[in-house]
Amino acid sequence: MAKVTRDDVARLAGTSTAVVSYVINNGPRPVAPATRERVLAAIKELGYRPDRVAQAMASRRTDLIGLIVPDARQPFFAEMAHAVEQAAADRGKMVLVGNSDYLDEREVHYLRAFLGMRVSGLILISQGPSERSAVEIDAWDARVVLLHRRPEAIDDVAVVLDDVNGAQLATRHLLEHGHDYVACLGGLESTPENGDPVTDHVEGWSRAMREAGRPVEGRLFKAPYNRYDTYKVALDLLGGPDRPPAVFCSTDDQAIGVLRAARELGLDVPGELAVAGFDDVKEAALTDPPLTTVASDREAMARAAVDLVLDDGLRVAGSRRERVRLFPSGLVVRASCGCAPPAG
Repeated sequence: MAKVTRDDVARLAGTSTAVVSYVINNGPRPVAPATRERVLAAIKELGYRPDRVAQAMASRRTDLIGLIVPDARQPFFAEMAHAVEQAAADRGKMVLVGNSDYLDEREVHYLRAFLGMRVSGLILISQGPSERSAVEIDAWDARVVLLHRRPEAIDDVAVVLDDVNGAQLATRHLLEHGHDYVACLGGLESTPENGDPVTDHVEGWSRAMREAGRPVEGRLFKAPYNRYDTYKVALDLLGGPDRPPAVFCSTDDQAIGVLRAARELGLDVPGELAVAGFDDVKEAALTDPPLTTVASDREAMARAAVDLVLDDGLRVAGSRRERVRLFPSGLVVRASCGCAPPAG
């Protein structure tokens, strides 16, 4: 059986192949409703399926967006990936997701793979990007938007959160409960010193402590980003003689590990230990007690990232304010800090 072509659809619908293309791609030119209906009816009758590979070769772009995250098992990255997927779908795009596992070589692997598939652009949630990643991006002349990480270079296009202020709000709130000090669970030795959100969370904690006249020396503890390994760190921290009265965690996943360790050690939260996190993942409202945390508008951030990666004008001619979208953070107060749960 001969393959159905766009010419066949055009003949049956009584229109041009260009109009068929406009209907299939939803633009770039409008099509009259009656003509659109004829084209769609012809497509259905003939069983026509657009050749996406041929379209990509002709336009040098597919309807795909590449998204690289450190670890989609972590709730924050899973929720952000879902928000990006929804925003991309609204723009008629699909998303390919790769997990870098915080490894440069894995990030480069996905960069090469996605760019080789002629994605429309890349959204990169990264600890870097590394020099190797930057070389790949430059070689392919790729459209890349950093998401969640503050850019170091003025030419980077990024969507970021006011991480420093959010961490400062959470730490200040814990101190306002009358605690002598607040300990902080930061990142790992490998966490970059500049631009990484966790580094900014530590900076916000430090600012709040210093403005309250509290020393920070000996009160910052290294911890993995996930709940499972942080749980082990928290067992040692909370089970020792110098247990802190309050802990600010750089991620909600860390805070969930701390809550689990506190329960195992028989500590009352918030009576004997106040806890706050960062990210406001869905699970934060379901912990026992519910977790006080820092929230962001992930859906709006995802939409901004997708818009930036698809719209060349902002990348080429935009000001820094247009190229780096900064979103505010806000405190979500629940019971883990010591506040009474809201009525009702």
